[in-house]
Amino acid sequence: MPYRWTDNDRPESRELHLWPHQSMTPGGFVIFIGVTFALLLIPLMALIGTVLLWLLLPFLMTALAGVWFAISTNQRRARILETFTLSDETARLTRRNPRGDVQEWESNRHWARPELHIQGGPVPNYVTLRGAGREVEIGAFLSEDERKALYGELAALLRHP
Repeated sequence: MPYRWTDNDRPESRELHLWPHQSMTPGGFVIFIGVTFALLLIPLMALIGTVLLWLLLPFLMTALAGVWFAISTNQRRARILETFTLSDETARLTRRNPRGDVQEWESNRHWARPELHIQGGPVPNYVTLRGAGREVEIGAFLSEDERKALYGELAALLRHP
């Protein structure tokens, strides 16, 4: 799963890191663009020495540039890191966005509550944290099953006797 709990010395103090799933590594990106380039050139082999080669080449290179741009943009937008820190007294969520700006939410641990919005959210099984007069999303980029599991873990950690 694209999130991981880190345990500290004390069980009441934990930290959760969440990030979007990224299936393509930088090396995989290079290989994909290289294979796509090679496959685009195969049909042009029959046109070597003709004017048609020069007529089709700009369109094929534009298609390759479009694929490159789309994948690069997707990888840049997926550079999100959410950190949920739970200490003795506080619950804090910090979100580092792709452009580098940071959003923070903090609440007293006793009043912090996770909520699962099965419908009505931007995605099915939308998970939010409520406390300190605010409600913030957590893990909206996770899959539906991962959000359900995350909600269960948060609910168990923030449960009060």
